[in-house]
Amino acid sequence: MATTRLDRGQVVDTALRLLNEVGLEGLTLRRIAKELNVQAPALYWHFTNKQELLDEMATTIYRRMNDGEQRVADTWQQQLTDTCRLLRRTLLGLRDGAKVFSGTHFTDAGHAQTLEAQLRVFVDAGHPAGVAARAIFIAFTFTLGFVIEEQTVQPMPGERMPGYDVAKRAEFIGSEFPLAIEVGPDLFHDYGDRFEEGLRAIVAGVEATLLVRPEHRPPRDATESRHTPAS
Repeated sequence: MATTRLDRGQVVDTALRLLNEVGLEGLTLRRIAKELNVQAPALYWHFTNKQELLDEMATTIYRRMNDGEQRVADTWQQQLTDTCRLLRRTLLGLRDGAKVFSGTHFTDAGHAQTLEAQLRVFVDAGHPAGVAARAIFIAFTFTLGFVIEEQTVQPMPGERMPGYDVAKRAEFIGSEFPLAIEVGPDLFHDYGDRFEEGLRAIVAGVEATLLVRPEHRPPRDATESRHTPAS
C-alpha cells in the first residue's frame, strides 16, 4: 500500500532531508527507499537513476529559492549580486548543496520567469540580452564553484574539516614556502567576505569587458588583425 501512495514530491522531500544527514555520496535510492519504508524498485517508477533524482532535487531547490514575489533591483549590478547572494545562502543550507546543483538540468520551465526578470534589468539599461546572459552565467558559475569549495572546508554551519586547519597546513608545507603559508587565512577563512570580494570583481569585470560599447573597445592587436577576413 505504501508503494501506491508514493509520489515524486515525497521522494524529493525525503532525499533533501537525508542529504543533510548522509551527504551526496551517502544519498542512494536504496537509502531513500528504506527511509520511506518501501522497496527500492518503487522509486524507479519515478526516477530511473540517481541523476534524474538530482535533477528534480535541483529544480525543487531553485523553485523554493525563488518562491514568493519576484524582487527586481533598480540596477543590473544589484540584481546580479542579490541573485548570487540568494543562491549561495540557499546552497549553504544543504549539505553538499552546491554539488547537488552542479551538473544538473531543470525538469520544468519554471526558472524561465526568474531568468526573464534578470535579463530585463540588463535590457532596460540598454544592454543586449545575449551579453546579459553571459554576465549572469559568469556570476552563476562563480557562485556555484565558490560554494563547492566553501562546503568542502565547512560542510555545514559550525562544521570544519580538519584537513583545512591553517596552522596544520603551515606545518605540512614547511618554512621553505613562506608566502604559501602566509596566505592560508586568505584561502580558508572569512568565506563571506571573500565571496563579496569576488562579486565586486565580477561586477567590475563585466562593466569593463562585456558591457563596453563597441566604440569604446580597445583596438584589436596585430595578431587578431592578421586573421580578419579581407572585405
